[in-house]
Parts: sequence; C-alpha cells; structure tokens
Amino acid sequence: MSNKMRTWRVLSLVGVALACGRAAMAEQQDFSKVQIKVTKVSGNIYMLEGQGGNIAASVGEDGIVIVDDQYAPLADKIQAALKELKITDKPVRFVINTHYHGDHTGGNVPFSTAGSTVIAQDNVRKRLESGGTAGNGGSIKMDVKPAEKAALPIITFEHDVTVHLNGEDIRALHFPSGHTDGDSIIFFPKNNVVHMGDDFVRYGFPFIDVASGGSVQGMIEAMEKATAQLPPDVKVIPGHGALSNLDDVRAFTKMLKETSSAVQKAIDDHKTPDQMKQEKILAPWSKWKGDFVNEDGFIETLYNSLTGHKGEFMKHN
Repeated sequence: MSNKMRTWRVLSLVGVALACGRAAMAEQQDFSKVQIKVTKVSGNIYMLEGQGGNIAASVGEDGIVIVDDQYAPLADKIQAALKELKITDKPVRFVINTHYHGDHTGGNVPFSTAGSTVIAQDNVRKRLESGGTAGNGGSIKMDVKPAEKAALPIITFEHDVTVHLNGEDIRALHFPSGHTDGDSIIFFPKNNVVHMGDDFVRYGFPFIDVASGGSVQGMIEAMEKATAQLPPDVKVIPGHGALSNLDDVRAFTKMLKETSSAVQKAIDDHKTPDQMKQEKILAPWSKWKGDFVNEDGFIETLYNSLTGHKGEFMKHN
C-alpha cells in the first residue's frame, strides 16, 4: 500500500468515529476528489460509497429513501449519483440515520434543507442535539459539538418504524447498546437486503462507542438477533466496507465473542488492561487489527464494555 493510500485509509477510518468531525473532517479532507460509487444490490436497492458510512438507497416511482448521508460537502454528489440512475425525478423524501456519528449524519443539514425528512431512533436526536464526548473509554476519545437544528431528526422512534415507499416496507429496528445506544438496523424485506449500520463493519476490529452507550455485548446480541431474522441469502450492506453476506456477519460475530472471552478470562484472573496489552492476548486475532482500532485499542474497548467502565468523560447515563 502506498503512503498516499495508507494516509487516505487512516483518515477514512478516523472518520468512522469522529462524530465531531462534521466541521473538522471537512476542513482536513478535500471532498472535491471524492467520487460516489453506486452498486445495484437487489431490485431497486442501491449501495453508495464515498467518504464515510455506506449509504443504502431505495429508488423508485414514489421517490427516494436513503439510509445515512455521509458528510455535508458530499450531498450534491450523492444527489447527482442518484439522478444518474435515471429511475425517478422525484427527490430524496426520507433519510434514515443508523446512529449519530458524523460520518453517517453529516449530510442531514443539506438533505433536510432540500426537503428530506430525517428519521432516527430517539437517542440519535438526543446525542446530536446535546453533543458530548465519544470514545471507547480509553485512548480513543473525541469531543462532539452539538449539531445545528437542521441536522436533527424530526421523526424519532423508540423501538421501530416502517416507511412504506416504492412497494417496500422499509423497517428500521432499534438494537440498543451496540455501536452506540441509538443504533438501528434497516431491513428491506421485499428486496432481501439489510443495512447493518456500524454494528457490522468490514475494516477489522470495530469502534464501539462505549462513552455513547455502546458495548460489545450489545453488538453481539444485535448481530445474533438480526441474523436469526434474515434469509440465508440476504445481501448485507455494512456500515463500512464491501457488500457482504451472512457468512461475513457470522465470522465478525465469532471474532467478537472469542475476543470478549479472552478479555473476560484475563479480567477474571485480575489482570489490568496494561497487562493484557503486554501479554498480547489478542494476538490470535491480529488479522482483524486496523489502522484505527488495533489490538491494544480493542482490549480497552472490550475491558470497558465487560466491566461497565465508560471512562471519566461519559456524559449520558
């Protein structure tokens, strides 16, 4: 991998967690060079990749529904990519946020200003509105500024909501305490597609926002419950990374369970996180390490999840 590509990848992965990055990331990156890649997933469901979280789009005669919207400077490019499909002249009617982080909600302002209705779980609005601090309870920590009014979802739900559009019952179902405390997984049952948000990612060890109510236990539960509800041949859109299937989700879940067990055993043996790092207890899973979350960072995440420690900077209950 070239230095340029590696630098871009690091910036991309940092964007995964930087909920405060709506302004900061926009200043650091040249979004003019970002191209939006569109992939047909199934029927009238498409996946859009650019910079930030993957977007799912239902495009049809009733209009467009998108799941997540990346960063504000990319909104026009996302709109243009959808128009280039030449399926409908109707606008993006609804935006569904899978969680509150800025690389998934940064486009809320331009889309809502253009007339889209933003929908999300209750805690997404609360965290966008209040700001605070995000992180894994350890070395991964970032301040989150309150979002402007136009970024806030105007329809929120506690457990689930269904959008009936384009002949599809698009269902957003809340899975608590996984990546954050406001996660939703989005089901497109007619087209046999699911968008997992950041409860399932393809960049390696996941960022779990323990400071925002996330936990490895909740992420495992979300993946197991979602997998049990899905057909074996469902097409899976991850929060980040390539289009996937249930085998990929199961491998990810297996890693979460195995690494959790390894850290729990060390906790039971009264070992500190520093001792766990020194002993390299996650070495058997080194293939999952990434530029953003390495073994040491994931040890912190697992330790804080399993012990209920959210860090001294936890803002929300």
